[in-house]
Amino acid sequence: MAQFREVMNVREASRYLGVSRETLYKYLVQDRVPAFKLGNRWRFKKAVLDRWMEKQSQNRQSQTIRRQRKA
Repeated sequence: MAQFREVMNVREASRYLGVSRETLYKYLVQDRVPAFKLGNRWRFKKAVLDRWMEKQSQNRQSQTIRRQRKA
């Protein structure tokens, strides 16, 4: 796998997350993904994205377990 820099731009972050740039911009507008602006450009810290993805994964697993218990 390619090495990713600690601070990524939209193109790099979309490739890292496996989503299109359009989808990533949509998530930014909806405040669904952690990012910050440097000047007028979005930037993403790899470590923050990693923690965010782990949290998203844990939330999804918790939802699945709750649905299974209700069934």
